[in-house]
Amino acid sequence: MTEHPPKDETPAAPAPGIDDANYDDAGADETVMDENGGDRRSLPLVQLLPNIVTLLGLCAGLTSMRYAVAGSFEAAAGLLVLAALIDGIDGLLARKLNAASHFGAELDSLSDFVCFGVAPGVFVYIFVLQDWPGLGWLLVLVYVLCACLRLARFNVNRNAPPPPGRAHFVGVPAPAGAMLALLPIYLTLAGWLDLREIPVAAGIYVGAVGLLMISRLPTPSLKSVRIPRKRAVLVMVAMVVYAGALISRPWIVLALSDLAYLALLGWNSWRDRRKLA
Repeated sequence: MTEHPPKDETPAAPAPGIDDANYDDAGADETVMDENGGDRRSLPLVQLLPNIVTLLGLCAGLTSMRYAVAGSFEAAAGLLVLAALIDGIDGLLARKLNAASHFGAELDSLSDFVCFGVAPGVFVYIFVLQDWPGLGWLLVLVYVLCACLRLARFNVNRNAPPPPGRAHFVGVPAPAGAMLALLPIYLTLAGWLDLREIPVAAGIYVGAVGLLMISRLPTPSLKSVRIPRKRAVLVMVAMVVYAGALISRPWIVLALSDLAYLALLGWNSWRDRRKLA
């Protein structure tokens, strides 16, 4: 249940999954057949792959908190980035393998809350807000609760029709919100600005990111991006360059990516207000 339109707005119809195998196991030797002629006491292994990938992402998010507590901040940040990447892979697998299920959807929502709500909040508090324990923790709670509310809203509206116009999100998606919340850490690890010296600014920023997640602000979606065929090669080369830069200078690239995303949000908000004026 990665937060992109195919899952967030128009989820695929659930296929038989591990939560759908309801049958009467009357006898050990009796074969229970489903409507397609298959044995409902078993299921293809490929239908478990999206859930296995989701659990791997959850392990990455939980382990990031362990490393944050231990003071290994670079490893903790890297694991949260890995969890965000995995969150996109499990949704892709579920659609390509026709392995979506209600169980998988609920599992992914719980994983998202831990990886993109609890883990970033705890990490930011340990890294930059311990010198401002009162209000700093309160603003972390604002962020975590907003992530929870966003995912709850998503679960309620899972089968609702997509919003009109080009494909977009309503509010900042949880994975993107987590990456934005880590901006104070990226800036510090990149050596640009040590926000541990000004925890007030970091705390207010994290609380604001939480409010962006539950806002009604239209936010961009990759699904709406169209690439001219003649420029497809250039886009692929640019992605390779981005990946190489991410590997060699991860904190600088991640900080610039966050700043570019915030600039895009500001531009979209200004453009929408201008249209309504």
